[in-house]
Amino acid sequence: MKNLLLTSLSLLGLLLATESTSAQKRIVINSEPANAEVFINGMPTNQKTPTMIKTPGGKSFTVTFKKKGYEDGKLLVVKQKQFDGKKAYPSELSCRLTPTPYTQDPTIPEGAAKERVSRDTPGQTSLEQTIIRWAIDSDPQGARVFYRVLSSVPAEVKNTNETYLMTTPYEETRAFNILGLTYENARNVQIEIKVMKSGYEAQVKRFNVRQALDQQEISSFFMLVPKDEE
Repeated sequence: MKNLLLTSLSLLGLLLATESTSAQKRIVINSEPANAEVFINGMPTNQKTPTMIKTPGGKSFTVTFKKKGYEDGKLLVVKQKQFDGKKAYPSELSCRLTPTPYTQDPTIPEGAAKERVSRDTPGQTSLEQTIIRWAIDSDPQGARVFYRVLSSVPAEVKNTNETYLMTTPYEETRAFNILGLTYENARNVQIEIKVMKSGYEAQVKRFNVRQALDQQEISSFFMLVPKDEE
C-alpha cells in the first residue's frame, strides 16, 4: 500500500512537472519595424524584437510592443486547440506597429511647417517673411559685431563662416535667409553672435533660431572685459 502511494505521488509529480514545462514553452516574438521593447502582462522583459520569450502560466497573456515614434501595439495570446485535441500557445507572434500621428505645432503658420528656404524660390517662405529685430549693444561701444550659423543638422542646414555686421550699437530688422531652414529644423539651428574690440576679450552668445522666430528678436548687451596686461 505504501509503495502504491509513493508510485502515485511520483506519477503526480511527473504530470505536474510536464505541465509546468509545457507552460514555459518559448514563443518567437517579432514586430514591424523591429527593435520594439516587449512587455508581458504589462511587465518589462528587457528584450527587444526579434526575440524569444517564455510563456507565463494561465490560459492567456498579453504582449505589448513599445517603440519611439510608434503607437503601442498589443496582442492577446490565448491557447488554441491543436490537432491532438490539446490546447497550446502559438509558436510565433508578430505585430505591425502604426506610426504616431503627426501633431501640427500651433505656433507654426498653417501650411508652413515644412517650407524650406531655397535658392530656387528666394523670399517665398513664411520664414523669410518673418521680420526679426536685431539689437546688439556693448559697453564700451564701438565693438565689431559678427554672426554665423551653427547647425546640429548639417545635412539640412550648413554651418557658415563668420559674417561682419557693423559696430555697436547695432540695430536693424532683417529676416532669416538661411538655406535649408524650416520651422521644424529651426530648433536645431543657432545664431552665434561675437563681439570684438581691441584691448578687450572677445565675447560670444548663441540664440536658438526657432526661439528667435517666435520672439521675432535677437537682442543682447555685452559688458566687455579688458584684457589682462602682460
